[in-house]
Amino acid sequence: MARRTRHIVVTGATGTVAPMLARHLAAAGHRLTLTGRSLPRDRSPHGSNGPQSGVHRAIRHLVCDYDRPASLLEAFSGADAVFVVTNDPTRPQHDRNILRAAVESSVGHIVKLSAAAVHDPAAGDLVTTWQRKNEDRIRNSGIPWTMLQPRSFMTHALTWAPGIRSSATTEALHPHSRNACIAPEDIAEVASRVLGDDTHHGRSYQLTGPEALSAEDQTRILAGLLGRPLTCRALSRTAARSAYLRRYPPAMADALLAGADRQAAGAKSATTETVEHLTGRAPTTFARWATAHLSHFTSEESHV
Repeated sequence: MARRTRHIVVTGATGTVAPMLARHLAAAGHRLTLTGRSLPRDRSPHGSNGPQSGVHRAIRHLVCDYDRPASLLEAFSGADAVFVVTNDPTRPQHDRNILRAAVESSVGHIVKLSAAAVHDPAAGDLVTTWQRKNEDRIRNSGIPWTMLQPRSFMTHALTWAPGIRSSATTEALHPHSRNACIAPEDIAEVASRVLGDDTHHGRSYQLTGPEALSAEDQTRILAGLLGRPLTCRALSRTAARSAYLRRYPPAMADALLAGADRQAAGAKSATTETVEHLTGRAPTTFARWATAHLSHFTSEESHV
């Protein structure tokens, strides 16, 4: 049998995908080490309201400084597989240090969360170039690898929550452009299947949702679920860059603008059947995802 119980290290423990992945892996009986720059407030694999069974005793939490390879060596010691998530292309040393520690620790499998844009020859922005370099470095490391390459996360819609609450509006640079966005929950489930199965070594998987939606489409779906009208407002390029700069450095803001332009040209609308192939179920629709997270759009306490 290809599947077996493993010691799996999950980086980015306080991010979007990692906590969901940890729940899948814990339920499957794997021994986990969750790493990040800080510890999650709730260290149970089920969340604060979930069952507090003995399964969480097999989970170790470690604070890792990706600028300090020694802390990574401690985390990766004895690991059968590592799920790699990094999110700062302006600090490529993090990816180099993670891979160096994985090699020195004789990790048996690396699963890298990358991006679907790496397949687009027209994508030469900072983020896509960084992800391509990361993938190439891992492929040449000698460690068995699997690449997960998703489209935009449905959770990006959460940035609209304040505007929806205050003025019943959403906003986007190209409101009509479509993206085959994916629920992070689907990425986590795919990752849990891949990490538990050697037959996925040497494979790259492009992950999408079931349909390509525009910001206007998503706004219309949210309006129906909330039971009130919403307006999707088109942003100028200057306004969009200013919005990005409130959250990201200039190089990242420019990369996001380039990605939005490629989306407007139709580069992100294609869908795949990969989620269904790997999980045995259809990928989550935006309507279903939004229904599960509707409180974020109505509660002042919600955050992205």
